[in-house]
Amino acid sequence: MAFGVFIHRQDSIYDDSPAERYQFPRQYLGRVQACIGDWIIYYEPRKVTGTRGYFAVAKVQQVIPDPATPGMYLAIIEPSSYLDFANPVPFADAQGVIERGVLNEEGRISGRAQAAVRPLSPADFNRITSLGLEDPAPLLPRLDDSAALGGFAEEQAPFVFEQDRERATILASRIVRDRVFRRVVLRAYDERCAITGLKLINGGGRAEVAAAHIRPVEAKGPDIVNNGIALSGTAHWMFDRGLISLSDDLDILVSRHANDADGIRSFINKTGRALPPLRAHHRPHPHFLRWHRENCFKQ
Repeated sequence: MAFGVFIHRQDSIYDDSPAERYQFPRQYLGRVQACIGDWIIYYEPRKVTGTRGYFAVAKVQQVIPDPATPGMYLAIIEPSSYLDFANPVPFADAQGVIERGVLNEEGRISGRAQAAVRPLSPADFNRITSLGLEDPAPLLPRLDDSAALGGFAEEQAPFVFEQDRERATILASRIVRDRVFRRVVLRAYDERCAITGLKLINGGGRAEVAAAHIRPVEAKGPDIVNNGIALSGTAHWMFDRGLISLSDDLDILVSRHANDADGIRSFINKTGRALPPLRAHHRPHPHFLRWHRENCFKQ
């Protein structure tokens, strides 16, 4: 097993779905197979406008020939292992290149930096993951969030990657993953409820909005921003219980089984459509919206 870097861009010509699969040609087969059972980091090239740099981590479960495309292969991502970074990590900062393994003996960037799949040293993995997961300015939670986390208080010191702890324990921690997911989703929606359109901050400076999974973690929903939506407490409750859902175009659907459908319609924003995130690539994926309509929504 070994760590690796997988290059992915939003306009990729490959049949990629970062939380589920990564398509690649035969030339990278050996490198990808070396990552089976271990973690990889997704990287978006510097030449991409508004690049996210190193933007997520995931675990490779298996590698199979692509049944739809001869000569291509798929790295299957372990369900629920994908995690967007709270802070996308740039290729380089003031101290130099973050991924030291792309430097040659003279300390210059080598051709390895262009490889779509490349091995990653444990030191580089730890460095990138630490920067991606640390949260120097955490979003404050609602006052009642600490109870829901079973005593875990957001007011504690921000999470810092501890080198002496097992990487797998950190990356699999539900507390850590929920915190990172919340930050990513709320930032994508500017801390505004997508259903009501309201941005409410309580007296303690906390956003009265939660990061909801569209396909729940319990149903193998990944911690990817496209599987999340910012919702106020009441909207979150209705969404989880299938009283409301969303079309692929973000039209708000109200269940015919709701005992006060007119009241719900007066509660949602006047456009009848959920507010989209600030950036198009953060928009809820139709795959997850369809799952919610078919498995949660009371039609």
